[in-house]
Amino acid sequence: MLDRSSKRILRSASDPLSDMLRGLRLDGVDYGRCELKAPWAILMPAQEAARFHFIGRNGCWLLTPDKEWIAIKPGDAALLPRGAEHQLASAPGVEPMPLAHYEIAPVSGNIFDVKGGGEGESTLLFCGSLTFNVDRAHPLLKAMPELMRSCELALSEPAIPHLLEAMACEVTMNRIGSSGILARLADVLAAGIIRAWVERACGDATGWIAAARNPEVGRVLAQIHLDPSRDWSVEALARLMGASRSGFAERFTEIVGETPARYVAQVRMHQARQWLMRDRMRISVVARKLGYESEASFSRAFKRVIGTAPSNLRANG
Repeated sequence: MLDRSSKRILRSASDPLSDMLRGLRLDGVDYGRCELKAPWAILMPAQEAARFHFIGRNGCWLLTPDKEWIAIKPGDAALLPRGAEHQLASAPGVEPMPLAHYEIAPVSGNIFDVKGGGEGESTLLFCGSLTFNVDRAHPLLKAMPELMRSCELALSEPAIPHLLEAMACEVTMNRIGSSGILARLADVLAAGIIRAWVERACGDATGWIAAARNPEVGRVLAQIHLDPSRDWSVEALARLMGASRSGFAERFTEIVGETPARYVAQVRMHQARQWLMRDRMRISVVARKLGYESEASFSRAFKRVIGTAPSNLRANG
């Protein structure tokens, strides 16, 4: 029998993505079932929350944050982890309208039903806004592309249609606790989109996807995110990878796009920001938890990464 620590090591070695995503959860979700008849087009402005779209019936088009039109087929899904501006449309060139222009019927709390458009073919969309427990400047979200698209998600993830069916039931039944249950289902859906994107994304395997797929670098990233308060040295990280210090640093920078030291500093300071803003910890306590000898040295490091002094967060929190 394996003890808990042994199981954790084996799990981290075999599935670094799960460990990286373990600390990434949803604090809230707005969810909508959209049935739109051509011609239609919706402008989705930039927002702090992430957005996801799943195409349930017929296809549509998505104008990416890079202003490129791409076709989205039934069974495909798209996740915009940092809420970048984009459009959804029955066809390129249709004049986009804000979501408020369509018929929105609140079902319960933050759950809604959307209808509208013209008289043509109907497209069924499942759309949502996801509020993660970290902001979009966090290294884990920042390293993701603006658009994560998963082709044929329903085929690669057979549980997804059942999840969407359960979400649709929660929308229509208006039962007690629907919002909370829907948030948990959307949490699983978002994780499924991320996993499917990593495994079989549309496009090249570069940047964050390459890091998540790489068993050596992925294992290092997983440990950083599992224990951000640890004072990770380059030597300690190199040992996790089983490489020399210089070899590890070169490989990490090549795949992740940042030096190990800078990446660790960003993860640690974003953890500090959560402690300060969410948990209302005192600056001296946060500095001690992160191993700083003085509050002043911690404050300098925090401002260098986050761009503002920790005292400002406390004052404005």
